Amino acid sequence: MDYIIREKYISKIKLFINKPVIKILTGMRRVGKSSLLHIIKDELLKDVANENKIYINFETSMLLGINNASSLLEYLKPLLEDIEGKVYFFLDEIQVIDGWEQVISDLKLNRNCDFYLTNSNAKLISNTSLSSKEYVEFEIQPFTFSEFKKAFENMELSKENLFYKFIQLGGLPFLKYFDLDETPSFKYLNDIYNTVLVKDVLQYNNIRDVDLFNHIFSYVLTNIGQSFSASSIKTYLKNKNKNISVDTILNYLEYCNIAFLIKKVPRYDIISKKTLKVDEKYYLTDHGFRQATGFPIAKDIEKVLENIVYIELISRGYEVKVGKVKDKEINFIAKKEKDLYYYQILYKIRDEKIRENIFEVYNSIEDNFPKYVLSMDHSNFSQDGVIHKNIIDFLLGDEGVK
Repeated sequence: MDYIIREKYISKIKLFINKPVIKILTGMRRVGKSSLLHIIKDELLKDVANENKIYINFETSMLLGINNASSLLEYLKPLLEDIEGKVYFFLDEIQVIDGWEQVISDLKLNRNCDFYLTNSNAKLISNTSLSSKEYVEFEIQPFTFSEFKKAFENMELSKENLFYKFIQLGGLPFLKYFDLDETPSFKYLNDIYNTVLVKDVLQYNNIRDVDLFNHIFSYVLTNIGQSFSASSIKTYLKNKNKNISVDTILNYLEYCNIAFLIKKVPRYDIISKKTLKVDEKYYLTDHGFRQATGFPIAKDIEKVLENIVYIELISRGYEVKVGKVKDKEINFIAKKEKDLYYYQILYKIRDEKIRENIFEVYNSIEDNFPKYVLSMDHSNFSQDGVIHKNIIDFLLGDEGVK
């Protein structure tokens, strides 16, 4: 297969090749973890003999009976018998194996090994006895717009037309093979969305009331980018004659978060410098799911743009929070080490009153960190030290990228 080289991840992983730590690629299904595993195996370690590299995908039908430590060790015994020297393990979707860390501990005791794993469960490591010194994690995101643009450069479309396609389809790497054709792309997105829901949320957590869960998740999709509480979902469901506890709602949202389907973003009070415990915001890991499941773009374009910028920022390595300043909100505060940036996202700001409101919120912030307003406008509305930038140019640029 023609793999797409994602240099920002490869460059980080390279630093740990042949180092005595377990390399774990985490993230939602179909964001490209398996492809990166093959790139490591076939490109970064191309000088290693093939017989010293063992690749296993635990979700293939032939391996359904291997689901715990003992069955995996039995499976590996004949594969390891004739291998001399260092063994490189590439274990795809390791969360399927109950007690997988015991297998790795056993192999490390008896062999010279190097491990590369993929995983679709955010709690995988915290539920094991591994110490932080034993592993390094790389969370893989869908394509950012710059990666999307590179993947479709053969289409010879303008960056504006490509961005519209990105808004529609999202950033799952496999979309490259559909050449921006909406019908197979949406079919693929819908299938992946349902696979993640069924395998990584419903089945994994033994959720039996699928209809109730779907109502909750539909509420989340409707309110992407808006602050809401579990109590507001409870009220919404009560109006539909469906009763559920706040704790169950919170559990369901956490299950989706653990499966990397959604991202929970805390709110931060800039004046008091405290992280708020209520009314977080949620964003989709891939905004294409929203359109593919029947939510129109035109009505909620600002929510989609917010979602795109959020994934861009975490892909650049930032810790991101929603900012609260008095009774107003700043879409994102992005922090990395000593760097900090503020972002407001709109669709258009040509209207003078909208412009005044969006820039005014920054007046209450007394620090000198860069403050941005991002929109689809091509005119430059920068003022009073606040930088206005076209959102496409921002996504293709390198502000804050290290």
